Amino acid sequence: MSANKVISVSTSMNEGCQVHADIRGHKVTIDQPKQAGGTDEGPTPLEFFLFSLGGCIASIARIAATQQKIEMRSIDIDVDGTMNPAGLLGKPTDDRVGFQTITVRAKIDADLSEEEKQKFFEEVCHRCPLDDNIALQTQVTHDLV
Repeated sequence: MSANKVISVSTSMNEGCQVHADIRGHKVTIDQPKQAGGTDEGPTPLEFFLFSLGGCIASIARIAATQQKIEMRSIDIDVDGTMNPAGLLGKPTDDRVGFQTITVRAKIDADLSEEEKQKFFEEVCHRCPLDDNIALQTQVTHDLV
């Protein structure tokens, strides 16, 4: 059994709605649309979350295809999350604050039958850490420093 790996990201928000991070030299900005008080200089946290899920599945697909000697020419992934924004806006709701459903659809360009593509896609999603974190409960702690 190998040792656990810690992945860390530090963010900073000053004035306005922009959140900045320098992740291994990559400058990343999260913002809100203008109608929500932001400057629209970057995706929202929810959009980044869905992008991260699609990106993780695509990355695992590339790894799995290489391991299985499948010539995967491309994979396109669409991710849709459905939520009631009332809770995050501080309004009363019986709905959970997060996404109620997340749908992931993939188009795989590889020399595989539709059945083989489905099996490959299910295997890839099962290997994706973000898919796992969404599907299963992960302990999250909140501390002030």
